[in-house]
Amino acid sequence: MALSLDDITGLFHANGAVQYGAEAVTQQQHALQCAQLAEQAGASPALIAAALLHDLGHLLAAERAPVAAGADDLHQFMALPFLRGVFPEAVLAPIRLHVDAKRYMCRVDPSYWAGLSPASKKSLVLQGGPFSEGEAHDFMAQAFAADAVALRRWDDSAKDPQALTPGWAHYAAVLQRASCAGLASAR
Repeated sequence: MALSLDDITGLFHANGAVQYGAEAVTQQQHALQCAQLAEQAGASPALIAAALLHDLGHLLAAERAPVAAGADDLHQFMALPFLRGVFPEAVLAPIRLHVDAKRYMCRVDPSYWAGLSPASKKSLVLQGGPFSEGEAHDFMAQAFAADAVALRRWDDSAKDPQALTPGWAHYAAVLQRASCAGLASAR
């Protein structure tokens, strides 16, 4: 069942105050900071929406049975069935690929791993570790892989507990513009 934009807003209002893993920010602070970084970089509405929603799977997982300790929650896939039909592939693909983008970056940029937070290093192990050379090549051959890499960089930087961002209403308007319905009405 697809989520409406109101449902997404409700999830962030209901579960967004939960701490973002072992980071010093909440889920909502992380999402808003990531979207703000995308917006500041001049990203398209679709990529800003992907930045805002990339960890929606964590919020959905909070409403389900907990994942066993030491297991990957596969959050990058969890939200997709709920967003399909609401958002185009330009939003969905970077969400789906943002974990693989971390694995890619660890392969191609030796300094990238050193800059990851301890929590992100720990989750990398659960997510399969750095890509092999062949996996990195295959990753970049996918549509929207470059967008996923950009999203990944914003994701890694969106962990500042003191950051000030526009509020949810600002990005809800971006979600509307990036949605399938918003794109159809813009034509």
